[in-house]
Amino acid sequence: MIYLSRMQLTQYTDYSLRVLLYLGLNPDRRCTITEISDAFEINRNHLVKVVHNLSSSGWITTIRGKSGGMVLAFPPENINLGAVIRHTEPHLDLLECFDCETNTCSISPACKLRHALYKARKAFMDVIDSYCLSDVLTNPDDLIQLLDMPKLKKAA
Repeated sequence: MIYLSRMQLTQYTDYSLRVLLYLGLNPDRRCTITEISDAFEINRNHLVKVVHNLSSSGWITTIRGKSGGMVLAFPPENINLGAVIRHTEPHLDLLECFDCETNTCSISPACKLRHALYKARKAFMDVIDSYCLSDVLTNPDDLIQLLDMPKLKKAA
């Protein structure tokens, strides 16, 4: 019997997408790591690494200091979700055989399962490539209420 684990994005990618969603809901102000950590009940130390990576890669802009925080570096309609996932995922290998360097499966040369899963991964990425951040921010009032966001203030 062949057992396939569920396809799952890493927690790092999940947190990266949550940061972008939160910032997309707050286009007129700077948000803090602590604020996002509290809203999603995520460990602040994990978010520090995520925010550093998003900043280094140009998805967000960070400002240090007392009135600092972070904002999206681009409008939400210019942030492609597929591009973010490709950037944050170390690989999208669904099976061991997807990585030729570490593959030890003896049936790889004749296996048709790998081909089917390659096609499935491509279909997944084709769909996610068709979405940008603004596409998943179409219900801001619901998201803001669920995240129990503070009163919105204009950025300084």
